[in-house]
Amino acid sequence: MPLECVTVYVDSDDLAIIKEAAARTQTSEAEIIREGIHLAAMRVRRRSEPPHLRRFIGGEPVLADRVDEILGDDDPGRGWADERSRASTVARRRDGGPGTAEPL
Repeated sequence: MPLECVTVYVDSDDLAIIKEAAARTQTSEAEIIREGIHLAAMRVRRRSEPPHLRRFIGGEPVLADRVDEILGDDDPGRGWADERSRASTVARRRDGGPGTAEPL
């Protein structure tokens, strides 16, 4: 990609940081500045484009239909695939172990 020459005024504190980074990483100050400009340009470009959202595809087609049933149940182990996972979760919540949350 051909490079174009541009004049940019930089705050002296920022320039000192760029000089230190260039010395530490053994790259040129110009390369650090070009990378910063590129990152800023890409950030602005992404904000101006509509977001590209991916669709979640769950394994159970009726999960959305059962959300109130699953989340509203008082039994914290209900809905687990196997009894061992359910028992472990119930015990951990009862004992206040990892994976538990304080009530609001």
